[in-house]
Amino acid sequence: MRTTDRRAQVCRFRRSLLRWFRRHGRDLPWRRTRDPYRIVVSEFMLQQTQVSRVAVYYAGFLARYPTLESLAAASPTSVRESWEGLGYYRRATNLQRLAQEVVRDRGGLIPSDPEELRRLPGVGRYTAGAIASFAFERAVPAVDTNVARVLQRAFYPRSRGKTITQRLWELAALLVPTQAKNAWAFNQAIMELGALVCTARVARCGACPVRKHCAMGKRREAVTAALPRRTKRPARTSPRSTPRCAAASAARRSSAQPHRSDRADPAGSPSEGR
Repeated sequence: MRTTDRRAQVCRFRRSLLRWFRRHGRDLPWRRTRDPYRIVVSEFMLQQTQVSRVAVYYAGFLARYPTLESLAAASPTSVRESWEGLGYYRRATNLQRLAQEVVRDRGGLIPSDPEELRRLPGVGRYTAGAIASFAFERAVPAVDTNVARVLQRAFYPRSRGKTITQRLWELAALLVPTQAKNAWAFNQAIMELGALVCTARVARCGACPVRKHCAMGKRREAVTAALPRRTKRPARTSPRSTPRCAAASAARRSSAQPHRSDRADPAGSPSEGR
């Protein structure tokens, strides 16, 4: 694909996705804040855990540890107890280590630069991008499993191998808008698309807002259009009966019915079966 064509596809993809997200994006508690600490907590909880499950524990955890300092000063046992039910307890340990390091070495200020964030405990490439984007509205990519699946299906459906990961990160960087609010919305939107529409189990191309700009979506539309259409068979109508046939049918029905005396016992009283 030529560079100009790719850029045009990127612009159309981004515009359609943002329009869909503004109408259909879920109202999640961590989307109502830009507080860095709260975003960090949500991102650690969301690692390998479904959104519905995190929503149950998110508010309670923040009620118990409302600030970075309170989490840093808590006992590891109490933090683990507060994490009970979410699983993967190493995340809770890393989250507290992050809080302690930021309070001790960074004056309690979570950095906004992805490279600085990656130096903190438990923060990888994706989590650094997500915190920078969702807390500070930085125009940086955040490629998790959902995002990678959407981008690969849309732009590189046949690509495989070790280089695909880097290509997807480069593409994501190209897709993210430069305007802060749009960058936040785009990263949220593409994760939402991967979670609800373009899922690992099934790609719901018919409900996808970017199917016209997606390689897989366009291929599926072409296949569907090439399939032969089923034609409805005309309903069978019974021929009209002539007066003579109607009279004969009525006579047969009359002779087939039992006479009134047949429905009574010999004494004239109703039979026991009635």
